[in-house]
Amino acid sequence: MNNILSVEFFVALRYLKARRKNFFSILTTFIALGGTALGVAVLIITLAVMSGFQSDIRRKILGIQSHIMVTRIDGRSFKNYVQIKRKIDNNKNILSISPFIFRQGIIRGLNSKSTTGILVKAINYESENKMLNFSNQIIFSDINFDWKKIGGKSIILGSELAKNISVNVGDRVILMFPDNVFNIPKMYEFFVSAIVQSGMYDFDSSIGFVDLEEGQKLFLMQNEVTGLDVYINNFYDALKVSLQLQKDLSYPYMTKTWIEMNKNLFSALKLEKIMMFLILLLIIIVAAFNIVSNLLLLSFQKSRDIGIMSAIGFSRLSISKIFFYEGLIVGFIGIFLGFISGLLISFILKWFNVFKLPKGVYYIDKLPITIVPMDVVMVVSVAFIITVTAGIYPAYQVSKLDPLEAIRYG
Repeated sequence: MNNILSVEFFVALRYLKARRKNFFSILTTFIALGGTALGVAVLIITLAVMSGFQSDIRRKILGIQSHIMVTRIDGRSFKNYVQIKRKIDNNKNILSISPFIFRQGIIRGLNSKSTTGILVKAINYESENKMLNFSNQIIFSDINFDWKKIGGKSIILGSELAKNISVNVGDRVILMFPDNVFNIPKMYEFFVSAIVQSGMYDFDSSIGFVDLEEGQKLFLMQNEVTGLDVYINNFYDALKVSLQLQKDLSYPYMTKTWIEMNKNLFSALKLEKIMMFLILLLIIIVAAFNIVSNLLLLSFQKSRDIGIMSAIGFSRLSISKIFFYEGLIVGFIGIFLGFISGLLISFILKWFNVFKLPKGVYYIDKLPITIVPMDVVMVVSVAFIITVTAGIYPAYQVSKLDPLEAIRYG
């Protein structure tokens, strides 16, 4: 059996080499081979880019958001947040808890006419920095910046927000918040102590951080907060831990994970990745049709050889295997070349900043590449299955040839 297989494979290789003398035959072979290689390479690169977007956006989101956020369903502040904090701390998965206050307002530079909306988050800077590593995201800071506490009447602004209102570190800004009693906005003067850049455009263009104690004074919320940022040991377990906390806290408190807060974004990215895979898979399918036509052309050209091989004792199965192996060889070479070129281009794009993305359109400013081994295995496996399938029909057609007619009319 092994000898027969060796002969069949040897003949298939000989036929493939002999095609170099026929320009049309070699052209169709190269088209089939090139199509397979192109399809595999493009799929590997595209999936690497899509996976890169997902992992980079996830990393940036987890650099600015907690794993789980605890708030009240009615949106009111926590008057007993210390007790709630203790109850959450009983869960063995909890790494850290940080209280915060959220308020929307308007900001402008003291000496600037430019105004824009701002989302002010009052935080315990030392606690948040421990979990989110804020210090690495600060690109400019005042020489007197504490690094442990933002301080009274000091504010940290997102880089794009600071640019929009034309202020820098050391400048003064006016914060305005609506007053429900007199409908006249309350105005406060703050000192810009630092500028933070997360890489997320929407975040950097709208956020401002003040000290938690200062925020409680500002919004008349003594010993109150609007929510708790919860950080856990493994962010992938956020949904499971969130359900446990929801059960422990019950009404009127609710928990929301970073996955739920960004559900639409990640769902869109996942759907886009699937659609790109299916669309680009058509390139490999077109290449498979080229392999089919290539093998059918070869069987027509080698019909006399088929008749002679039948006459000297080759079975129909053995002859069909010769043509099947030839399709397999072409497909395998194409897949291998696509695999190598796809990985090579992906690594070039990863290590050299070839393409720059507009910050206002995308969440990030450079093309991210993440090569996921399972994605590469899936592409190669699917391409191999398509290639194998493509060789079945021509091999079957060859097995139906009448040896006498093949010799007579070949």
